[in-house]
Amino acid sequence: MREPSLLHASLILTTLVVAASANFLADVDLTWGSGRGKILENGNLLQLSLDKASGSGFQSKQEYLFARMDMRMKLVPGNSAGTVTTLYLSSQGSTHDEIDFEFLGNLSGQPYTLHTNIYTQGKGDREQQFHLWFDPRMDFHTYSILWNPQQILFYVDGTPIRVFRNMEAKGVPYPKNQPMRLYSSLWNADDWATMGGRVKTDWSQAPFVASYRGFSADACVWAGGKSTCSASKGTWWAQSLDSPGAQKLKWVRQKYMIYDYCKDPKRFPQGFPPECSPST
Repeated sequence: MREPSLLHASLILTTLVVAASANFLADVDLTWGSGRGKILENGNLLQLSLDKASGSGFQSKQEYLFARMDMRMKLVPGNSAGTVTTLYLSSQGSTHDEIDFEFLGNLSGQPYTLHTNIYTQGKGDREQQFHLWFDPRMDFHTYSILWNPQQILFYVDGTPIRVFRNMEAKGVPYPKNQPMRLYSSLWNADDWATMGGRVKTDWSQAPFVASYRGFSADACVWAGGKSTCSASKGTWWAQSLDSPGAQKLKWVRQKYMIYDYCKDPKRFPQGFPPECSPST
């Protein structure tokens, strides 16, 4: 598929201001789960639930081409082994782009695993995994995706945990021409989610519930075949890691990263992908 240049992508971004909002009634649709997803408190709280029959999910009403997304989430408490709670941006089709947060449940008292991945043109296999420096089941914390033409940044409570830079010059595809919606789901994946599937879901703990507040989107909306955003885009449009941000990223990687595809030679016997170069 021929990709437009970044210049072309920027030229089609025109005039619509997308204000940050935090009302689920206005911003998202419950898409599956037969009533297991609920919007409460006049749109200020959303809950997804999972039982043995089904999980549940929602998606943003709008599609975006470049955005800063923030969501406050409180994950499934107690024994959440086998469950997966997701928050991700994705386009559609076999050559889709996708930017993933996935929270893999665990036994009570053990840490959640935060699994991240990035797909470009249908190809993923860019996993990085972390344990968090807090218990994400006890309170709401903010999980953010910043996606601009230069890079993708993942944040947890404002702390950067991952960066994926635009390296098209090195032949690495970058998501820049497929609009994406925000999605979230809570589902059963006990064939792989916890200790490689060795720990199964304890259905006596059901229903499992994940809670959401404070969704905000500072974004360029895709409508009518083009992306539109304000002439004076927010700081996210050109945002990159400053020196303090780079130090925080280094701290997270040293203390809390538990897997990095760029450090797994068994995955790449012919050599690591270009984005794994130390210079990037």
